[in-house]
Amino acid sequence: MRADKRRDLDVAPKAAIWPLLIVGLGTLVVPLDSAVNIDFPAIVVHFGLPIPMIQWIVISYVLTQTSLMLSFGRIGDMLGYRRVFLCGTAISTLAFIACALSPTYAALLVARVAQGIGAGLILSCGPALATSLFPEAMRTQVLARYMMMFAVGSALGPSVFGSLVERFGWSAVFGFRAPIAAAAFLLAWRLPRPVRGEREPFDAAGGLLLALALSFMLLALNRLRPPGPETAVFAGLAVAGFVLFYRQERRAPKPIIDFSTFRNADFTVINVSNALINLSAFSIMLLAPFYLSRIPGLSLPAAGLVLAASPVGTILAAPMAGRLARGHKPRLIALVGSALSGAGLFGISLSDATSGIPILVLSMVIQGVGIGLFQVAYFDIVTAAIPARNRGVAGALGMATRSIGTVTGATVLMLIFQGLQASGPNGFMQGFQITFRIAAAIPAAVILFDLRRGRW
Repeated sequence: MRADKRRDLDVAPKAAIWPLLIVGLGTLVVPLDSAVNIDFPAIVVHFGLPIPMIQWIVISYVLTQTSLMLSFGRIGDMLGYRRVFLCGTAISTLAFIACALSPTYAALLVARVAQGIGAGLILSCGPALATSLFPEAMRTQVLARYMMMFAVGSALGPSVFGSLVERFGWSAVFGFRAPIAAAAFLLAWRLPRPVRGEREPFDAAGGLLLALALSFMLLALNRLRPPGPETAVFAGLAVAGFVLFYRQERRAPKPIIDFSTFRNADFTVINVSNALINLSAFSIMLLAPFYLSRIPGLSLPAAGLVLAASPVGTILAAPMAGRLARGHKPRLIALVGSALSGAGLFGISLSDATSGIPILVLSMVIQGVGIGLFQVAYFDIVTAAIPARNRGVAGALGMATRSIGTVTGATVLMLIFQGLQASGPNGFMQGFQITFRIAAAIPAAVILFDLRRGRW
């Protein structure tokens, strides 16, 4: 690429940074939901709940968001990403207020469902809206900046809201996000209106089948710990739902997902890899809080700052990935990102019970850098493989596979940890260290598989 063209790619985003910041502001409220994890004890006390009931705070939100995201992406392709984004920020604003003012636990769960709808609308069209605001030649750089802003939310969630919960109570993780969503909604009206295209039908039957299939799949994963008869029922319904969805999409004139794209083995592999990389990465948010809670004198805000180390690494890596993409293949960047993610997870496994925080923080930063490189490369590959008119589905697919990996990791890694955790004073650390080594082996397996395919 010539030097003058490279300068254009650097200057153009700075000259028109405000539209991207508006999209980033609206997107910010979704990764900030990581703060809800540190709010669990306060919610349990406030509503007088048995601890197992807290799982529905996560299930109601994640299940709604994930099951609807691909359909929302398709709607964005049809009606315009700006319109879907406005709906998402508006619903999120109302949902945050409803969560913060919930008088009962049942009301809170209903509000969390509404929050999941808002998050699904925002994430389904966020990447597509961001890239649509800039020339196609800047796609990778825009995606890098978008992912950087997403990581900012992940970093602020546990670090900032830990202090807010201590000061203002359980509702702070919801109430303080309402003004952010409202500001994004008002500012998004300033984004350019898209050119109206040809009206297309929406495959409502396919959308319903996909939502049901993903919902039953997530419920089956949730019921793996411990498995029971309902686990097999949910799994069977999920399989049936996916089969019916596939058949529906094959005959639909305008399907939600064009399965012909998955005939490309590279495209299929990178999507599976995204789910697996995020599965392994969730080991940090799943187990690191328990490790930090065992360190005497470590306050909740301090623990939140430690947990922010991984997204800080992603913040550093995302713009780096955008620059690297100018001279290197995105698959090579994804390979390097996978390697760094695995190295960081292995480093976490070296933490011990007495002097582990420095090792933990450094390893989390390395892992975050790896995730940042991988995610930017992944979104670049997916958006390049899917036609520009279907960018909403492309972005939604990336976010959906990420969510599926995260939910699977929450169940599978906890099962592994519980199986490895021995009794006695060192039982926790034994399970913690081995689980992270298993998590580190997942990116290593992804790398070995890709290298054996010889596609690099």
